[in-house]
Amino acid sequence: MAKSQINKPTILIVNDDGITAPGINALAQAMATIGKVVIVAPDSPQSGMGHAITINKPLRLDKVDLHTDYESWQCSGTPVDCVKLAVNKVLKKKPDLCVSGINHGSNSSINVIYSGTMSAAMEGAIENIPSIGFSLSNYALDANFEASKFYANKIASAVLKNGLPSNTLLNVNIPNLTKSKVKGIRICRQALAKWQEEFSERLDPTHRKYYWLTGKFVNFDTGDDTDEWALAHGYVSVVPVQFDFTAHHTIAQLNKIKW
Repeated sequence: MAKSQINKPTILIVNDDGITAPGINALAQAMATIGKVVIVAPDSPQSGMGHAITINKPLRLDKVDLHTDYESWQCSGTPVDCVKLAVNKVLKKKPDLCVSGINHGSNSSINVIYSGTMSAAMEGAIENIPSIGFSLSNYALDANFEASKFYANKIASAVLKNGLPSNTLLNVNIPNLTKSKVKGIRICRQALAKWQEEFSERLDPTHRKYYWLTGKFVNFDTGDDTDEWALAHGYVSVVPVQFDFTAHHTIAQLNKIKW
């Protein structure tokens, strides 16, 4: 190992768009200036996988030369599988930071539930590793990641310096703007929004029905302290996320019920 790398923090990079996605290369470039980068990512796109893990078939893990400047591994499993294998088989220890992304498309609001990007970061947090998920509000493969790289570096550096509260990770979303037009960073809450799904019914060549998921995203939240507001007004949204799903505020109310 080069002397310049010895004292640098180890940064694990994962994603859900796959190891060949431009977003993960952009994130690696951003992290390489502050740490020793190790990439462990799915060998194919795994968007929308949530916190799925592989339990009924073997996992493959292969070292690859796709990212010549960084140690890179591809995994046949899910984003969460990648984190588990990285900690247990690649690094054989916990890294100083786990970053996921940069996702092609926003993971604001309710999207955090479905996101493989955020689930990978959440797995890092479950392992007590400071963890961040980064997403850009642009689905295009040729998206401009300059603003994302700048803010990913800025936020990751702050987390390495200051740490994060226990059992907490960050969901960071960057608006689809040039770096000069991004207004800054806002600490936000998750907006109350959802997808209103529809299923397009079609026929295959054998005249059997099949369904294609469609729908639209609807924001019911008019607050100016949400991630959706921040993105719509040109800010990078940073939402602290926890993996304790307990609705603590309802416990007292439920205890009044005679079960």
